[in-house]
Amino acid sequence: MKIAVYPGSFDPITLGHLNIIKRAAGIFDRVYVCVMVNADKKPMFTRDERVELIRRCVKRFENVEVDTSDGLLVDYAKSRGACAIIKGLRAVSDFDWEFQMALANKKLEPGIETMFMASSEKYTYLSSTVVKELGKYGADLSEFVPVEIMDDIKDKLKSSSV
Repeated sequence: MKIAVYPGSFDPITLGHLNIIKRAAGIFDRVYVCVMVNADKKPMFTRDERVELIRRCVKRFENVEVDTSDGLLVDYAKSRGACAIIKGLRAVSDFDWEFQMALANKKLEPGIETMFMASSEKYTYLSSTVVKELGKYGADLSEFVPVEIMDDIKDKLKSSSV
């Protein structure tokens, strides 16, 4: 069984993330979408809220599971029996950092490959940060986030100072 891990903060999950998940689910027997902790970011949603939002968005994919980890990504991937880590790339600027991390992960766990997936061209500009910024000003988010979580994002933006 070929297993992959798709890590991220997913705060919130976007249509770009969902596109990567769909494509990875078509390649691998099992994909773990793993909500990771990023100490450099102040999340809008709690980790548990993000897990729930993602679960609603991926329930149509039978081979996708949602999980969390606050440890090293390669340790999590190894614990799941993964052979690959999926990293979505929107632009060349993403590649620089992700390539460094891939090399570090390969050094720590040589048996796990990093697979870079180029973003679908219609999502190259899209990030969770863009969604939060647009949402803060009341923009229509229907082209950016899954419909399943649109109301959750609107409600969170109304009740916070993101």
